[in-house]
Amino acid sequence: MWRCITALTTVFVTLVLVKGTRFEIKTGTTKCITDDIQSNSLSVGKYTIINPHQDYPLPDSHRINLRITSPHGSNCHYADKRESGTFAFTAYEDGDYMACFWVAKHNPSATLTIEFDWRSGLAAKDWSKVAKRGQLEMMEVDLKKLSDTIAIIHDEMYYLREREESMQILIRSTNAKMATFSFFSLLVCLVVVSIQLWHLKTFFEKKKVI
Repeated sequence: MWRCITALTTVFVTLVLVKGTRFEIKTGTTKCITDDIQSNSLSVGKYTIINPHQDYPLPDSHRINLRITSPHGSNCHYADKRESGTFAFTAYEDGDYMACFWVAKHNPSATLTIEFDWRSGLAAKDWSKVAKRGQLEMMEVDLKKLSDTIAIIHDEMYYLREREESMQILIRSTNAKMATFSFFSLLVCLVVVSIQLWHLKTFFEKKKVI
């Protein structure tokens, strides 16, 4: 199917390294954009057809197809008849990766405006949310797990610190209560001893012992 479409359409190869672009493509034609990506780099992007009439949906003929290939021709992403979409993959070899858009023939001919944003390497950092877990390399998965572990440890440390502060407050409160209880206990003991001494003195005076 890809070879047939390539043979029947006019191929416009645009060698650009910009990360975000807007271009036009006519029905029955193909336009390709390349990006030089290093091995083991994350590459993400999004694309959408600009609707000139916001109040009306795009007709069924206004759909784009996208294929992204590696320097050696292996498929990295494929989308068929889409109004918009996102993609994410990890480059497994150095070189120029090619993203080719094409639109099926339609009579009468129409021109579509495509907004395309493609980022790789460090530039893809803000776009990592569109990457699927299954498309990440093992090292990236391990780094994600390590990041989650660090976040959990960080939260646990804050939790333990809060527990420690609450325990210190409880200990101080308990010590204050124990000090108050000890003071009143000592006061009661002194009162009881005083009463006992007074009672003994009164008893001995009545018996004329003293």
